[in-house]
Amino acid sequence: MRFIKNNFWTFFMVAVFALLGMSGDALAQGTANSNTSIMSLAASKGVNTFRAVRTIIFIVGGFGLVGVAFGAIFGKINWKWFAGLAVGLAILAAAGAIVTYATGDATTGRYGDTFGASSGAAIGVTADSGGDTEGGEGE
Repeated sequence: MRFIKNNFWTFFMVAVFALLGMSGDALAQGTANSNTSIMSLAASKGVNTFRAVRTIIFIVGGFGLVGVAFGAIFGKINWKWFAGLAVGLAILAAAGAIVTYATGDATTGRYGDTFGASSGAAIGVTADSGGDTEGGEGE
């Protein structure tokens, strides 16, 4: 047993290199039904996972923000915790825009940000209305 504990990383690296050596060109082939590569498939799965986890975190974080706010108002919780949670949720909301800005790649816009995602939809602005929701001079 001591031999295995002392050589754990050696066994691990042998297993990794064996896996990589046996996989060959199969990793570069993509899926059987499309011409997409394994990296684009992994990127799309990563984006979908990020969006789903972000939604769950917003829901739980919103309830947490309300609870911490009540605790801070009544003096049971430090205001720094409330500020930290609020700033953390704001950074999460802007994560897509931050990734797009940092990489300079327009394709990373798939992450999206939640600051402007619903701003037009909330007031009824569509692409063809041009922001005129009152039915003004243009009609």
